Amino acid sequence: MESSLFEAWWFSLSHFMVQGGPILLWLAAIVVLCWLLVVERVIFLYCYYPKQKRVWLEKWQQRDDQTSWYAHAIRSGWLNEAHTALNQNLNLIKVLVAICPMLGLLGTVTGMISVFDVMATQGSSQPRLMASGISLATLPTMAGMVAALAGMFVHARLAKACYWRELKLEKLLRSQQ
Repeated sequence: MESSLFEAWWFSLSHFMVQGGPILLWLAAIVVLCWLLVVERVIFLYCYYPKQKRVWLEKWQQRDDQTSWYAHAIRSGWLNEAHTALNQNLNLIKVLVAICPMLGLLGTVTGMISVFDVMATQGSSQPRLMASGISLATLPTMAGMVAALAGMFVHARLAKACYWRELKLEKLLRSQQ
């Protein structure tokens, strides 16, 4: 049962990729890279960052002096480290998301070139030949837009989660004396 379901899914996906042309392969590579970076960020936020936050909080609470210029400089350094660690790869994810609709548009242009090429060589009386070019034109656009919408949503959620974690750390590292 599972094997046939996977085979049907794989057949549908490969058929979709063939219909969409070579631009869909590039789009798929961009989407896979983007989602790998998203998964890396989620793992960091839920596994590694809490440990580092605990270390900073323990070090801060062990300090006798939390109000001097030097203590505030250390605190600022930790907050900068947290900001850098939390926002790592977010800009790359944002760029990859922005590339998706552009690749879809490139797929549209290449598909339309294919349609016009068929029309120039075979004439416009054979719609069956033009149909493959039209699918080359529409499928990458749709895939690029879907990938961009999902990516924008996930990027916004990640950016917000990072912002709130950074804000919470700053509040926790305030002077307690």
